[in-house]
Amino acid sequence: MMVNNENVDYMLLHQSSIVVDTHCDTLGRVFEGQRRLGENSKIGQFDIPRAIAGGLTAELMATFVNTERQGSGSLQTFQFIDVFHEEIDAYSDLAMHATVAEDILLAKKSGKVALILSMEGAEGLEGDLGVLRTAYRLGLRVLGLTWNRRNEAADGVGELRTGGGLTNFGVDLVRECNNLGIVVDMAHLSPQCVEDVLDISESRVVVTHANCHVLWQHPRNLTDNQLEKIAKKGGVVGVTAVPPFLGANPEHSELDVLLDHLDHMISIMGKDGVGLGMDFDGVGDIRVGNIEDVSKLPNITKGLVERGYHSQVIQNILGGNFMRVFSSVW
Repeated sequence: MMVNNENVDYMLLHQSSIVVDTHCDTLGRVFEGQRRLGENSKIGQFDIPRAIAGGLTAELMATFVNTERQGSGSLQTFQFIDVFHEEIDAYSDLAMHATVAEDILLAKKSGKVALILSMEGAEGLEGDLGVLRTAYRLGLRVLGLTWNRRNEAADGVGELRTGGGLTNFGVDLVRECNNLGIVVDMAHLSPQCVEDVLDISESRVVVTHANCHVLWQHPRNLTDNQLEKIAKKGGVVGVTAVPPFLGANPEHSELDVLLDHLDHMISIMGKDGVGLGMDFDGVGDIRVGNIEDVSKLPNITKGLVERGYHSQVIQNILGGNFMRVFSSVW
């Protein structure tokens, strides 16, 4: 139900909210020596000073295996994890490592940004659950099973021709994530893999960054049927500021289009099924107007207020829905 928000101060609402974003690729930029997390930069879309300016409470920082980079999947993953911890140590006045939901609440109270370690693609595990357990001990709390391609665990959306689902290792991996308390992320998965995860996982699952297939037929976007099933599982989907997932222009889009996708998700999933997954630094300099970088996050709150969403619903979208999953799984 929409309300009259004429007297709502969107900045005050934003500043009082737990704001969680569930996908960011900036660790790769730091690993490559382009910039530091704690330094305010004019390039890219994410750093901690801009995150603080944008009222962000928590960010998922993804590791990623690049087949063009030297080193095995596990070596690259542990190099990313090393960068993650080195940056937090270097900028401990601005950021803190979060492994439980209470850490995110503490970050909010202390004026810091909580950084959560995630993995985009199980290539970094090299088919070994022991690597998963070691990564968990180092702070891994969210695992994406693949990135578009096929790996030891699953088929991505780049393998749609095969109709393949989870491998035997992928099934074991989902179950071990449940056992450890790692959130399973279904972004980039083939349709059959999405079905498999929903059937196998005993914990709530998420899609950290995707949009609506009915509004724009990109293979990375989710169908209404998938959105409905994720909601029934108690899961959450993060709408994402990636122009190719939003509409016909792959180089640019606008915040209103992103909010249209959010509106549709809510119409299918309900108010508890939607969050934010901006994919900062994930697609180069391709931008969405009015959400060009992390400092512009208040514009999302402004847009939601203007569309008549109740303040509590807005707070759920900004972070409360993902916090519910984190609290349940971690």
